[in-house]
Amino acid sequence: MSKRISSLAQREQYVVTRWEAFLWWLSTAERELLVQCVVDRNRYKIIGMTVLATWSFATLAWTYFWSTITANPVSYILLGLFMGFIILTIDRALIKGMNKFNKNKIAPLLLRSVLAITLGTFMAQPAILFMFDKEIKLQASIDNESRKRLQQLEIDSLFNPQKKALDVEKTGLQNQLTRKYDEVSNARQQFLAEIDGTGGTGKIGIQHIARAKKLEYEKLDSEYNQLSGSILPRISSIDSTLAVVNEKVKTENALFAGLLNNGFLTRIEALNNLVRKSPALQWRYLLIVIILMLIELMPVLAKTLLPAGTYDEKVKLTEDMEKEIAESNQLKEKQLKELYNRLAQENDITFIEEFFASSKVERNERLRSQLAKWREGDEESFDGFWEKFKTDMLTKQEN
Repeated sequence: MSKRISSLAQREQYVVTRWEAFLWWLSTAERELLVQCVVDRNRYKIIGMTVLATWSFATLAWTYFWSTITANPVSYILLGLFMGFIILTIDRALIKGMNKFNKNKIAPLLLRSVLAITLGTFMAQPAILFMFDKEIKLQASIDNESRKRLQQLEIDSLFNPQKKALDVEKTGLQNQLTRKYDEVSNARQQFLAEIDGTGGTGKIGIQHIARAKKLEYEKLDSEYNQLSGSILPRISSIDSTLAVVNEKVKTENALFAGLLNNGFLTRIEALNNLVRKSPALQWRYLLIVIILMLIELMPVLAKTLLPAGTYDEKVKLTEDMEKEIAESNQLKEKQLKELYNRLAQENDITFIEEFFASSKVERNERLRSQLAKWREGDEESFDGFWEKFKTDMLTKQEN
């Protein structure tokens, strides 16, 4: 729907569409004044389009940025709209402060340039993440594997001393038990060889030497059983401790693997690694940053580069007229208040004079009455009577 706006003198009429009104609002133009400026109408539509483009880009970029942090669509859409609105507000504030009569034209441009460099550099990262999504995900996967290896090395450096000590102790106990078992086995073989005549004296049967070897074998076997009874529980305890340590290592690795993700910082680190590795990506990254900076600077550049027309003159004249009218109204208001205060003072003076004149007789009568009562009584002194009479009858100065 369009709205017809006409000048006060009805010299011309122009139908403003909603789209034009919206673009003028983005460019911070006063519609009532701009509608009378034929050439400036299109200029401010151009400025409004640049603000709209910057606003749209900022909203999309920030929405994508928040989508890398949270998986809730409602959250990242609302956050993207909010950040885009902040950029829009900054653009409109800077544009509003720029006109042909503003002596300080450099400060808004410098401020917007600093803001554009900061935002452009930051927003280039989500844009490149979106453009090179597959390559960055592959690099992020490689980086995560490197992190796993580093984590494994750290975990090994933490638990390996304990595991090594337990392994050394276990190996020593097993070797001790093996040596004792070898002694028992050797004694058994000598005993059996002595009995069947295949070794020793060569006589079959239980002889004195065979009995001695049997006693030696039984003694060693008893010692082996005793040694096993003391060593095997310790070996079992070591195995249990090693199992607990290995389970801790497994748990730590699982926890660390669960923390690995494809979030924003992970992909930014992957992007930095890709930029270091790929000169082609370095140049494209630089070009994208420059393009985004120009997008951020578009509203201010458009306002600066487009020539000023009659609109700025009308704004200046209208503002001067409003100032003059405001000063005139303020002066009239001051005069009216002064007149009111003067007439009020005159009336108050007349009223007070009439009040004192009318009350003079009654005050004199009361004076005589109080004096008569004081004469009749002998208890009250003159000073006491005066203090009481002064409080009741004399007037007090206004504060």
